[in-house]
Amino acid sequence: MLKVKPEPAPFLTVVEAAALLRVGRTVAYQQARLYLATGGREGLPVVRLGRQLRVPRHALERLMAGLPLVESPSWAPARRTSE
Repeated sequence: MLKVKPEPAPFLTVVEAAALLRVGRTVAYQQARLYLATGGREGLPVVRLGRQLRVPRHALERLMAGLPLVESPSWAPARRTSE
């Protein structure tokens, strides 16, 4: 009999993401708050659903792979780092 693997959930709790990242619950929530406070520039990517925070699986996978969370559009001008 062929067994079909269920699709992984598209969103994780902060605690589930912490376990995958091998960090503590407190650190994960601190990083989630940092993400919200900086408008997504730093921290653990989360979305707020009412009073709950959820980590998008695709963002967590990019973070674990060392990739940028958001890719710049190809039409965007290059950012200058110093003048």
